[in-house]
Amino acid sequence: MQSVKVSTSRDYQEYLVNSLKDPERAAGYITAILEESDPEPELLGSALDDVAIALGGESDRSWVKDFSASNKSQAVYELAAWLNSFGLKLTVSVKQLEQA
Repeated sequence: MQSVKVSTSRDYQEYLVNSLKDPERAAGYITAILEESDPEPELLGSALDDVAIALGGESDRSWVKDFSASNKSQAVYELAAWLNSFGLKLTVSVKQLEQA
């Protein structure tokens, strides 16, 4: 009999967090969430939490929790829609490090 490995949501979460340790991927992930045509505000909070796990610490996750609880994600989507009406878009990019 052949053994079959079944992926779990935990395996996926671990893969996702590991991939988001690359700031370029993290920026693209958040930008993709912001560009949703039918946004769900809970998804932004979830995506920010994934990035906080990958790049931040516990205080960053606390910030995301407060952000999500205050319904600020809806305001972000409203800003994105407003900018879109002018032909602009809200994106996230990687900050360039200053050279000394």
